[in-house]
Amino acid sequence: MADYLKFIVTSEYDGMNAGRYLRVVCSLSSRTLSKLKRTEGGLKVNGDLLRSIDIVHSGDIIEINLPAEKSETVTPVEGDLDVLYEDNFLLIVNKPPFMPVHPVKVHQTDTLANRIAYRYKEKEFVFRAVNRLDSNTSGIVIISKDRHTASVMQTTDIIKHYTALCHGIILEKGTVDAPISLRKDSKIVRCVDSSGQNAVTHYNPIDHMDNATMLDIVLETGRTHQIRCHMSHIGYPLFGDDLYGGSREHINRQALHCHQINFIHPFKNENICISAPLPDDMQSLINLLKTG
Repeated sequence: MADYLKFIVTSEYDGMNAGRYLRVVCSLSSRTLSKLKRTEGGLKVNGDLLRSIDIVHSGDIIEINLPAEKSETVTPVEGDLDVLYEDNFLLIVNKPPFMPVHPVKVHQTDTLANRIAYRYKEKEFVFRAVNRLDSNTSGIVIISKDRHTASVMQTTDIIKHYTALCHGIILEKGTVDAPISLRKDSKIVRCVDSSGQNAVTHYNPIDHMDNATMLDIVLETGRTHQIRCHMSHIGYPLFGDDLYGGSREHINRQALHCHQINFIHPFKNENICISAPLPDDMQSLINLLKTG
């Protein structure tokens, strides 16, 4: 997919130095700006060459053509794709459970990246996920359509809400502030360890069932297995998560779903709030637990 960006200068930036406009409004790094200056046709204003020393005016059309980059090929594979939002910069989808986000050694053609590559198979495509979910965690994944957007989104404040079903009754909201590291006897399992990376998880009970609690969870950090590890650490492992002490009797994966995201669109300056309904297996578990 071509890395072509277009901005229309608004009245509030009339008379601004072009270099400053490109850094502040277009969020170009000094390194990228330097590359674009050396790229023929990299920076244009109203179809003509744009120099960083020029002055931009209200109504000017700024065109940015980012130089091509090398990337690993993702095999396009046709399949269902639950699209929640799309514009010229972002694609936001609802990932089903049991689907990896990226191709790995044992999953080369059955990932989210494969299906999105098929959606854009007529274009040069590079898969850039802004956030990632475990293979067995369902929910919202944000994909940037170009590397500039991907870079900007890494500094965008994105609030992600997760729905989790845990064993036991939690009556009050709380926070787990405990560092996480890889358990010494495992290549997968995480544990709370004073030598680990800082990790903060906020949880809020929103419903109770038969010895179970539905939680709304918001992360301050994004460590691998953070929710699963933290909830197990405080004695409330997730249903289906036998890796961290949960039971797989009624669901065969961790009962965890990214159900909502909120952020200010970095280019449109609009509040984006996207929701994704619970998948069937989690809804079935809730129905079962409510009947006791």
